[in-house]
Amino acid sequence: MNETTRAPAQPYRQTVSDIRPNLKFAGRLLVRAAQVQTAKNGKPFLVLSLVDRTGGVQAKIWDWSGEPPAAGSVLDVVGTGDEYNGHLQLRIHTLKPAEGDPADFVPAAPETPDTMFAEISATADELRDASLRKIVRELLDRAVEANLLAAPAAKTMHHATRGGLLHHTVTMLRAAKAVAEVYRFLDKDLLYAGVIAHDLAKLDEMAVDSLGLVSDYTRDGRLVGHIVRGVVNIEKAAARTGADRERATLLQHLVLSHHGDAEFGSPVPPKCPEALVLSAIDRMDAKLFQMHDALRGTAPGTFSAPVWALDRIEIYKPENPREA
Repeated sequence: MNETTRAPAQPYRQTVSDIRPNLKFAGRLLVRAAQVQTAKNGKPFLVLSLVDRTGGVQAKIWDWSGEPPAAGSVLDVVGTGDEYNGHLQLRIHTLKPAEGDPADFVPAAPETPDTMFAEISATADELRDASLRKIVRELLDRAVEANLLAAPAAKTMHHATRGGLLHHTVTMLRAAKAVAEVYRFLDKDLLYAGVIAHDLAKLDEMAVDSLGLVSDYTRDGRLVGHIVRGVVNIEKAAARTGADRERATLLQHLVLSHHGDAEFGSPVPPKCPEALVLSAIDRMDAKLFQMHDALRGTAPGTFSAPVWALDRIEIYKPENPREA
């Protein structure tokens, strides 16, 4: 593994959350993915996706020679923070192999996977609608076999952490239950089933390893996507369990419409109250996660770096922030 400059004597104590544009960085990070690419001048350079417990960052090292470091390997990295097209990046000066348990470097959800899954599973079992209960139970059992407990909700966007898919689902489920207490005309069973089912097909969309890291999107994910695959999975589960046709179709509609409109990938807009609530809390949960994540490394009384996923908005952190 080559080095472009001499590594400094300073210890590797910084984390991803410390990376800032134009500031030096020295930290011990895990390789999520790495690929050698070719620049316009014909010279190879290395592109890496690096993570630690505080988050992830894209990084580049120029004039690279040799093979890329393996996914799951730990590196000591020295570089400078950079910003490109609204994205915070790391321009690497040196990197070298380091010791460390890869599991210690993977960003993780704030609750244990077993705890989150138990809450989701209990809600599924409490659905009074037998058709929805059977479909959701079937989907959950299949999802556990497909690494649900470790899976993130996305490769790089919201809830891109170990257990992130469960975290996204359980927080949405809690929000849905609160909304259902205010709008009592909502079909709770349909809404809760929709929350549980809406993103489970991301397990078909992403290649997730035992650490909860996504190396890439699968062929199915690139050609079909989790929304359409989710509808197909519901169809199969309904057939296996003998579910009522209309109830299965309504659940499929919630999955189809949960991104809100065609601009964000939904073939149809929400056409029932439960679909509208699902779409709203899905969007809210994703944005709140991104805001909270942006504020973690932000000093009180200042603004975060522009958040690309939120239209490059800078998020303000109050001088006396409320303690969580």
